[in-house]
Formats: sequence, structure tokens, C-alpha cells
Amino acid sequence: MAVVFKKLAALAVALLFLGPSVVLVGVAAVVNPAMTACAPGSLLVGPIPDSLTATTRNGETVTLDRTQLTHAATIITTGGQTAGVGRPGVVIALMAALTESRLRMLANKGAYPESGDYPNDGNGSDHDSLGLFQMRPASGWGSVTELMDPTYQARAFFGGPTGPNYPSPRGLLDIPGWQQLDPGEAAQVVEVSAYPDRYQNYQPVAEAVLTALTRPAPSGGGGGDPVVPETTRIVFPLPEGTWVRTSPFGWRTHPITGERSFHTGSDFAAADGTPILAAADGVVVLAEFSGGYGGLIVIEHTVQGQRVASYYAHMWQHGIHVTEGQMVTAGQHIGDVGSSGMSTGPHLHFEIRPGGRGAEAVDADAWLTDHGAEGISGGDTALASCTAGGGL
Repeated sequence: MAVVFKKLAALAVALLFLGPSVVLVGVAAVVNPAMTACAPGSLLVGPIPDSLTATTRNGETVTLDRTQLTHAATIITTGGQTAGVGRPGVVIALMAALTESRLRMLANKGAYPESGDYPNDGNGSDHDSLGLFQMRPASGWGSVTELMDPTYQARAFFGGPTGPNYPSPRGLLDIPGWQQLDPGEAAQVVEVSAYPDRYQNYQPVAEAVLTALTRPAPSGGGGGDPVVPETTRIVFPLPEGTWVRTSPFGWRTHPITGERSFHTGSDFAAADGTPILAAADGVVVLAEFSGGYGGLIVIEHTVQGQRVASYYAHMWQHGIHVTEGQMVTAGQHIGDVGSSGMSTGPHLHFEIRPGGRGAEAVDADAWLTDHGAEGISGGDTALASCTAGGGL
């Protein structure tokens, strides 16, 4: 490929008495404008098949394997979380990746020998191009490390104010009127290829992939567990250097009731408003006020083939930045630390429940360590002697 706010405590308390679930929808729409780009769940990735066969515009039969379709799922998920993209933008991105790499993460050992040290699906040799979209470090798209990350490449292709290269090189959202262009022309404006007419050929394949990998949003009445791809990362749910342990998993004297009770999570004290991060890729299955938990987000993930739910509690009403049905990625800012519900001070109550929402909790702190979570040593790991920042 060629060149190419915080701490409104009084308001939060008031919202507790104003129908929290109704207010939540309005708050989330303001905080997360991506939700207006497409209905929540309209880009929700379902089970990934072992293979998919489709036909290009010129009649060529293309068969994609599970690895290629997993990369497609990453592009779809990233597009669904990027304001203004929607299904049309995802189709364009899939067309570009199909054309440039056949949806393969390609190293380029000739130009960058170190690229072969990263997970890849083969070796490419086009100039110094790398990855799904054949992006070039020399053209400013990113470092070798960044461009060997499928999620980074997808974010770079979509671009926009939240993209990693804004405002240049231009991604799709940086192109005025891209929605009015032919999808192949839009892909070409981003890719700036010497062969501009190639992209249209893959539009039928891109549309078949998007249809096969997505499903309608789950209805409010249930209808089965949401399905998400295997997560690509595990991260600690608070930024490095912002937290201190205050109450571990297990039996304790409850800091509010004074009674002996079992603590199903791990508490991490942090300043009011500290960003809370999704521990892994997944789908939000709950985002509301929930009794003693206060402001609560529950995300379900697939980790090493197993359903796992993560719980994030005690946010203020205005501190919840996601909605039910929304896909999130590991490390995504999903909420802010608060002290609602049964809480003695600002902190994150974090739970891990293998088996999914409602299953038995395990020691979340130990689970993060066992799974090699990024950033787990980035806080004060010694248990604080004070009781501030504890709760349910």
C-alpha cells in the first residue's frame, strides 16, 4: 500500500432518584456517540464459522478459513465501536483488507526482519507494507509493533478523531463525503493503490462476510447468550499507577454492616473519576444501577474457549459509558470510578465469574495474574491498611 466532567456528585445523587435505567440511555448516547452510528448490536459478531466461500464480482470463488474470518471479526468489532462507521464503512474496510492481504496478517521479513517475530499468517514483500491493510511504516501509518496488531490496523483504516494517526495519513472517516463514493473508490482513497480498480471486485465477498459474521442485537427479553470471539488481550481494569488494593476476595468483616460476609470481588481504591477499562474483548450484558453494586457494568468474554463474565461496580450514574449489547475491546474506557451503592469511598469492585453472568465468582486478582494481565503490576500492589475505598 502506498502513501497515504467529571465529579458531578450532586447530579449523580439526583439521578439515582430519577429512574436510572431511563437516564442511562440518554447519558450513554451523549458520552458514546458511536451508539448513534448504528443500533447497538447491529455489528455484534456471532459464532465464527470454520470457513466461508463467496464469489467476487468477476466470478472468482474465494474460500476464507477461520483465521481470516477472525481478522474480519476484528475489523467488524472495531468498526462497530467507531463513531460514524456503521455497516457501510465496515464493508469498505473488508473490501480493502480482502484486496490487500486476503484478510491475512502479513509480516515483511525483507523490509523488517523483526516483523516475523509477531503473530502472522505469512510473509509479504510489497515494499515495506505490513498486515491486513498493507500499511507502510515509512508512510507514517505506525511502527512495526503497531502495524502487526490487527486491531491497530483496523483503527488506523477507519481513522477519524479517535484514530491513531489523525489527521494524517487519512483514514476513511477523514475523507469528506466518503459515504457518497462508490465503496471501491472510498477504499482506494485510503489505500492510494497503483491499481485503483481492484477493490470493487471484492464487494460481494465483503458483504457475504459481514452477513455471515454478524447477527441482530439480542432482544430485551433474552433469547440466548451473546457470542463473542476469543479475546486477544487481558488487561488490568484500571490504568497503571492509579490504584491501591483495599479489600481482597474472600471472607471479611463488611466495612458497612460490620457483619462477617464473603466478598465476591477485589476492591481497588482510586480517585473519583479514574477511567475503568474493559479487562478483555467482549459484549456488555448489563449497564445500570443494581442495588448494592451501585453503577454496574457486566461484560461477557471468551477466554481460552471459556465463557467468562467481568463485573465493574460502584460507578456514579454519569460514570457509565457503555450500553447493553455494545461490543468492547480490552483496555477500552467503559466507565469511571465512583462510590455509589454500598461503598465507603471511591473504588472499583471487580469480579470475575467463569461460566458467565450469575456463575460463581473466583478471586479476580489471582485470575488476572494467572492470565498475564497487562498492567497488573502498575499500581500499589500492597494491601492498604485503611478501609476507605471498600464496599460490597
